[in-house]
Amino acid sequence: MQLLTSLKVFLICLVWLLASCSDTDKSLNDTVIRTAEVSSYEDVLVIFEETGYTAERWQAGNREVPRIELLNIPERWKTQAQTIPLSDKKSIFFRLIGSGVLMANEDITAERSRLLEVIAKKETTDNLWLRDLAIKYQVIKQDEDELSKAHIEELTRRVDTIPPSLALAQAAEESGWGTSRFSIQGNSLFGQWDFSGAGIKPKSQRKHLGNYSVAAFDSPQDSIDAYMLNLNTHRAYQGLRDKRAAFRKQNKTLTGWELADTLERYSERGKDYVKGLRSMIKHNKLELADQAYLWSKGKIVIEPAP
Repeated sequence: MQLLTSLKVFLICLVWLLASCSDTDKSLNDTVIRTAEVSSYEDVLVIFEETGYTAERWQAGNREVPRIELLNIPERWKTQAQTIPLSDKKSIFFRLIGSGVLMANEDITAERSRLLEVIAKKETTDNLWLRDLAIKYQVIKQDEDELSKAHIEELTRRVDTIPPSLALAQAAEESGWGTSRFSIQGNSLFGQWDFSGAGIKPKSQRKHLGNYSVAAFDSPQDSIDAYMLNLNTHRAYQGLRDKRAAFRKQNKTLTGWELADTLERYSERGKDYVKGLRSMIKHNKLELADQAYLWSKGKIVIEPAP
């Protein structure tokens, strides 16, 4: 009798565990498994070695990426980046920002999966989560009463990932490998503008563009998240979303190279900006980053020492 009781308890626990495994996996992924205070770029390279996040493994075809959260870009990085080997500068920048890009895409993928599930189950009426998502992606305003079919269709076009190769190329281009004044002072990697007055003022504003500043963020991850939301919502990037949706419909693999030509309006340089992004992707073989995936472990937090 005791054996049967024990077996019954075991089965109940097993069922509960299987039913909650997706939530458990998510919480485990968000768990901080290590916090590392770093004083120099060499300390970061050591962390890469310890986690197997090396150029050798990457060149061998291993595309697993650790979950690494960088808390801020230290001021000393601007000086160090000018003196260290170019390969080290690129390695540190692409690997740290690449992990953040993958984590941002992971969150978007989760949102998209739930969105498609809600649509498939026809649970769109009076769905508070869906309304919040529509507001976040600027499909509706706070005061709109209901979600129309057109709203939901537009939402499916907006809630989608950005190829890592494109995000990395833009981050390097816009931030000068994380050495720009806006990166150092405000963790700003993508040169996003801000008209609220809370950003960082350029040294010389272009008066015809209004009283703008460059958005500042609490962390590089916040900058990455905001960049992806910007591409997924702003009217200037409708072409990107249209092309991405067309590729999805045709079951074609979407790459940063393909999407780069939709970003002429991201910069006043227009077509030259697109050429620069594609050159960055090609020269640094960033298309391989589109094959990358995050490890199924918790996060390593990198905290630059004062």
